[in-house]
Amino acid sequence: MTWKGLNPIVQLSHQIYEKGISLGKAAMRIVKERLNRNPKLPKWDIFISPALMG
Repeated sequence: MTWKGLNPIVQLSHQIYEKGISLGKAAMRIVKERLNRNPKLPKWDIFISPALMG
């Protein structure tokens, strides 16, 4: 799959997550800081910046 000549980089996670678990407001704020939405397609076109390791 490509979009504008770019190929996505994906990794399959084999980790099992519990259902019904959600992030708190502080944790979600950190995630939202990494999201960059396209103003023309804000619901569908989202760039997620990599998390800083450290």
